Amino acid sequence: MPLSRLNPEQYAAATSKYSQNLIIASAGTGKTSTIVGRIAHLLGEGVQPEEILLLTFTNKAAAEMIERVAAFFGAGIATKIDAGTFHAVSYRWLKKEDKRVVLKQQRELKTLFRSVFEKRSFMQINAELTPYGGNYLYDVYSFYQNTELHKNFEDWMIERYPEHEIFAMIYADIVDEFESLKKEYGFVNFNDLLLNFRELCASRDLGYKEVLVDEYQDTNALQGTLIEAMKPPSLFCVGDYDQSIYAFNGADISIIGSFTQKFTDAKVHTLTKNYRSTFPILALATKVIEHNERIYPKQLEVTRTQESKSPVLLAYDELFDQYHAIAAKIRDTQTPREEIAVIFRNNSSADGIEVGLRELDIPCKRKGGTSFFDSKEVKAVLDLYTLLVNEADMMAFIHLFEFAKGVGSAMAKEMYIALKVLGHGSIFYGLYAPDESIHNPFEKRKVSHQLGLFDDFIELGAVGKFAKLGFEDKFMKNPILKHPKLTKDGATFLHDFYLLYKELKGIIQPRTIVKKIAASTLYKHISETLSSKRAMLKDGTVDEKQKTESLTRIARKMLLLEELSKPYSEHERFLNAMILGSSDLTQGEGVNLLSVHASKGLEYKEVYVVDLMDGRFPNRKLMQRGGSLDEERRLFYVAVTRAKDILYLSFAKYDKIKKTNFMPSQFLYEAGLVPKDEAYRALVMKEMDKEEA
Repeated sequence: MPLSRLNPEQYAAATSKYSQNLIIASAGTGKTSTIVGRIAHLLGEGVQPEEILLLTFTNKAAAEMIERVAAFFGAGIATKIDAGTFHAVSYRWLKKEDKRVVLKQQRELKTLFRSVFEKRSFMQINAELTPYGGNYLYDVYSFYQNTELHKNFEDWMIERYPEHEIFAMIYADIVDEFESLKKEYGFVNFNDLLLNFRELCASRDLGYKEVLVDEYQDTNALQGTLIEAMKPPSLFCVGDYDQSIYAFNGADISIIGSFTQKFTDAKVHTLTKNYRSTFPILALATKVIEHNERIYPKQLEVTRTQESKSPVLLAYDELFDQYHAIAAKIRDTQTPREEIAVIFRNNSSADGIEVGLRELDIPCKRKGGTSFFDSKEVKAVLDLYTLLVNEADMMAFIHLFEFAKGVGSAMAKEMYIALKVLGHGSIFYGLYAPDESIHNPFEKRKVSHQLGLFDDFIELGAVGKFAKLGFEDKFMKNPILKHPKLTKDGATFLHDFYLLYKELKGIIQPRTIVKKIAASTLYKHISETLSSKRAMLKDGTVDEKQKTESLTRIARKMLLLEELSKPYSEHERFLNAMILGSSDLTQGEGVNLLSVHASKGLEYKEVYVVDLMDGRFPNRKLMQRGGSLDEERRLFYVAVTRAKDILYLSFAKYDKIKKTNFMPSQFLYEAGLVPKDEAYRALVMKEMDKEEA
């Protein structure tokens, strides 16, 4: 049984009689075993599986724990446990309440947000102060939703960004219109899931006897209040303040730090036995992280007794010498490729390592940059597929038509609404059988100078300019072509869209849909646009070789997407798997290239932490934008503690392209790998001056 495999500390935590428990589980101390042991204890005490809620930060983590429970209690019991990410659990509950809930991902709603933003005209006050762009304002609003519990958005903006007070009313009105549009179309984003689920929890008892929270240190204010709204009779939170690395996403380390103040009768358990890393690796990690303030006392013990290697510092004269040398070390090592990880703080570091490995024909897979499902070419296919299943998805339409030359998100939204008007609620009726009595389907904008709104629709355009483009006669009669700003390129894109959906009508198999989309004239245009953009040089010319390589990579992705569609016979199941489950899927084989954030929770025999130069790691730019040295140090701790047996830390002294000299990372000094010279002392004094200021 799971409990019999636990050490005394883990067992005490798993069988605790306290109603609120906080388990401080450092890297490699067996937190997953402890959580599984706790679930086994609850089941043994007569708690029903459906009365247990397990909240995690990845679906993969939830699935692993449920799989372990199933090994002892059977799948019939284990699968009744409500387990998943905060967002997945929220989505399931809200779907039970309202079948019309349509979950949209951030990039889709960001496009909708831009379509609202682009209708605003901001008055320029001075050369130094310019309003935020649409994408950045969306990110600011998202951060507000995750972290602010009391103030409205306008007041919060004025307090946090006082220099933007002149724009705050317009910003708030954009947000209000955006929220109204979401409500009109039934769209919710990940923040909405938590906000709406919190309301549901506050209004009724969901029947959970115990709520278990994994990676508790990564919770933000919104997630924290969601847990509180559940009012569970018993709470079991597992985390490690030294691994809190998501402040940029709103994670608040004070939530784990204030657990015993919030729950005065809580019991804090500390797991001290490390089963992953060797003594020298753990000693180095501990030596550095102890420069951070200790929230809860802990002293880790190494359980591995075999002979071990000390971490090795690799120093190189030049940046790219580092990348090529590490690739050569990986080529010559006896460690299996899948057991090797190269961990980076910045994407540019990963690019250099990837080039070095490719040159030596060493396979690698990258996680933490742009994933397969986040690539624009894959998202375009899924948008086209989504409209086939749900034509009410305005965001899919808008995002697609941003590929049309001369059509931005605001104009795409106008075209979508116009097609709905022409089709009396259906864009496809509006496209193929428009109401001939409607001569002007375009809405007139309201004018409000105070809120930055303006009116630029004066008169309809003439369709004669499209006469020689070879469009179908029926299509040429569509009033949608009268949009005054529609160009020949935009009209051609719309015609290709028209032809594609005529061909897709009635097809049942997802695999056939994917193949036809990938082979369509419309998608070829999208591929050409993306490849040309990716191959564009600084002087504006296109490198044809790079473009050809890009087109080849896109074609390969289409073949992979086709492979992923094979097991599915229903459109909605395929789309749900691609959209909701995509973050947990990885592609490729070989050496693992991982951002520090992507490496969390993983472990490897041999680890390289690269580009340990001051400015890169710690990343001073990100620190200036709201990060902190403490968080950067926690990132270093996470990176180092991924290593089980072999650890290399590397840095370079010079970048010949930027003609920049580097000094070693502050963490290398703190680890005792580099002598603390005058440069280091100057660095420390600079940090102290900043803290005092």
